[in-house]
Amino acid sequence: MTLDGRVAIVTGASRGIGEYIAKHLARGGAQVVVAARSEEVSDPRLPGTIHSVAQAITDAGHKAVPLRIDMRDPESIRAGVAATVEQFGRLDIIVNNAAILVPGDLETVLERHIELMWQIDLRGPVLLCKAALPHLRAAGGGDIINISSAAAIFPGPGPYTDAGIGGLFYGMVKAGLERFTQGLAMNVQEHQIKANVLSLKYRIRTPGNIFAQNDPANPRLDFDDAEWMGRAARYICEQPPSYTGHIVFDDGIRDRLQPYV
Repeated sequence: MTLDGRVAIVTGASRGIGEYIAKHLARGGAQVVVAARSEEVSDPRLPGTIHSVAQAITDAGHKAVPLRIDMRDPESIRAGVAATVEQFGRLDIIVNNAAILVPGDLETVLERHIELMWQIDLRGPVLLCKAALPHLRAAGGGDIINISSAAAIFPGPGPYTDAGIGGLFYGMVKAGLERFTQGLAMNVQEHQIKANVLSLKYRIRTPGNIFAQNDPANPRLDFDDAEWMGRAARYICEQPPSYTGHIVFDDGIRDRLQPYV
């Protein structure tokens, strides 16, 4: 399936994994809405904005527009979907990439950080899917891709030697996102809408991933690329409607990815 003429919203797209996914969908022919909160660089550890990413895509000869969406704010989510449909006349692809990781355990984590993570990592994606669904259905089908992590993998019975990947809270919300995605896939398959999870088992040192360890006075800027994530997202969107309900890991898809240019 070609991406030509399709319209995509990619959240958390001002840098890191979201930036690479936005660029690859655009290379595939999609018109991409680069969505995030970042309109200005306020911290040297977090370079990139929705404007810089959209401009880079445009400079490369593809189509993208920046759009500020705050995934903590239900009204911002609904307004972002409405603005996209108003500008492009349709909506075909949703990529829920925006997320935060809260370190700590049940005794040390602050309640406001639990609330923040729940709002951004789980409630926000659910609400974006809800707002987008009527438009995907009107388009005759579409794609929902929710980004997850190996932190969601059930650790099994103890005793344990470490706290596990991602700690207590990140794994909790990502597991919830995966279960939601597969349930959603069942609900929307009759409308030719695919819902899949794109996950990874290794660490990509993006600006957000190493933020807490990065020295603000002398920040490390040699971030890992997320090239394969961008290629994988494009691959999923190019599959037929029967390709739904998958949890796609890097070690299970790399050999199938095309060497996109």
